[in-house]
Amino acid sequence: MAALQLLDCLGQAGGKPGTLVSNAAQLWRQLGFGPVRVKGQLERKCLSTVDTVLSEPDATEQTKWQIHNERLVDATRRLRLSIASVELPDGHRFEQYVLRMPKAAMVAVLDDEDRVLMVWRHRFIIDKWVWELPGGYVDDDEDPGLAAAREVEEETGWRPNGVAFLGSFQPMIGSADAENLLYIAHGADYIGDQTDINEAVRIEWIPLASVRELMASGEIVGGASQIALLHVLAHQRS
Repeated sequence: MAALQLLDCLGQAGGKPGTLVSNAAQLWRQLGFGPVRVKGQLERKCLSTVDTVLSEPDATEQTKWQIHNERLVDATRRLRLSIASVELPDGHRFEQYVLRMPKAAMVAVLDDEDRVLMVWRHRFIIDKWVWELPGGYVDDDEDPGLAAAREVEEETGWRPNGVAFLGSFQPMIGSADAENLLYIAHGADYIGDQTDINEAVRIEWIPLASVRELMASGEIVGGASQIALLHVLAHQRS
């Protein structure tokens, strides 16, 4: 009800696109109406209404899905499968499988010839050979950046010259918590053959100019590899 009062108040105040008092603008945008200008004697009244709306606990909770409990189905070192009892905002309840996995870190290692370090490996679940960025799971209490650099060295035999955080994403956010952390490195030193022989059959520096073609041909299909490489290409263009 307070939100309706705010809309009425802003309307009386002559709300229209433009700049305004920050709290009112924030709420107005959250409600889907874009920025507004609050002017005249009603400004103080509107801001009071904003405070009321923002303090209402149901203002952001109305559409939140509630998990009442999770029953563990199976667990391994790298996976927890459970069944969650979920309640929707309209009161409907249902059960859904939920997958929880450790964080994983991947690195786009670039050289000074506009190439990226990638591994050619077989993914047995989809039974396909693909190019991927080196990476792997982050161990408990391990720094993700150090884990990312460690994985590059183990899988490729190249030691990155430092890594910088790009961002993170959730590949299956509707059914799984499996955060992927993306990093970038400029340059790497060759220290010898990879120590993990189970990861890749080929290790190559792939020209960035060929990345889009490899994606289109289905040779780069992994979500983490695609997102990191597209970020690199976008930054390269800018």
